[in-house]
Amino acid sequence: MTPERFRELTARYAGLRVAVVGDFCLDRYLEIDPARPEVSIETGRPVHNVVRVRSQPGAAGTILNNLEALGPGTILPVGFCGDDGEGYELRHALQRQRGVRLDFFTQTDQRRTFTYCKPLLMHAGRPPEELNRLDSKNWSPTPPELQEKLIASLRAAAAQADAIILMDQVDVAETGVVTARLLEAVRALAGERKELLLLGDSRRGLRDWPPVCFKMNAAELTALAGAGHALSLEQVKDAAAKLAGESGRPVFVTLAERGIIGAAPGMASLHEPALPLRGPIDVVGAGDAVTANLTVALAAGAGVGEALQLAMSAASLVIHQLGTTGTATVAQMAGRLALAQ
Repeated sequence: MTPERFRELTARYAGLRVAVVGDFCLDRYLEIDPARPEVSIETGRPVHNVVRVRSQPGAAGTILNNLEALGPGTILPVGFCGDDGEGYELRHALQRQRGVRLDFFTQTDQRRTFTYCKPLLMHAGRPPEELNRLDSKNWSPTPPELQEKLIASLRAAAAQADAIILMDQVDVAETGVVTARLLEAVRALAGERKELLLLGDSRRGLRDWPPVCFKMNAAELTALAGAGHALSLEQVKDAAAKLAGESGRPVFVTLAERGIIGAAPGMASLHEPALPLRGPIDVVGAGDAVTANLTVALAAGAGVGEALQLAMSAASLVIHQLGTTGTATVAQMAGRLALAQ
């Protein structure tokens, strides 16, 4: 990609309106000073002294963070948080983001706020060491009345959006935002507005999803294709091209250190290698950076190959940010792409 084409595409980002529909959580980091050890008088067990607490949106919120770094004009989160302290922190963190409107984001006393609590040992002169994570999730089905409200919010946000990202982060089906009923609403929306860019990602796989742009990793593609073994690069390319032809929408498959595959209906699959490593890495959030960058690039008029290049540039920047779920700005990506030329 030439510098001129990069500037042409990214200059369009400020005019985009992107909705993010899915499971927003609170990423809460507890920074522990290992130089301040104590032992509890009551239990005799070690005490970790937390010297700093920081919170940011996670899960679908990580996609939102990456969108905000790219600078689209409007970001519309569609999801929920609980009527609890974590929900207050999450809403506050979302409100701080440039361009975010919370018109379609629901606070409810029927659910608790999805939270990842991440204790970090902050060692001097080396990357943070993450201890066992403490998660807070919802284990019961999403109440029907909340599902109805989310579907209404989806349709209202879609009326304003140039692109919609669907992010299913929960481990147990029907306990989050992206339920079977919401997917049926997405199916109807895809039929009504064929020009609307819809991109879906689910940690439980995309089987039985409506025809949207699929973004998945190699393991998820292997499961979707029904293969009993890991696929070679050529097999991934063939499977992605077949899936794109069947769905009528582009398909993207991330391959960790091997890069990413992209396919669109009627075209051969393209492979974009990952950029070289420049030191220690933390891969948490790299997939969400890819999702955000693919979406805004395609919405801005990029071809599949161009979107792959931009996504790999962002992923390269994010994985080198340690102890946090990072983001990549347009300026940072311009510098990274220049180095890769």
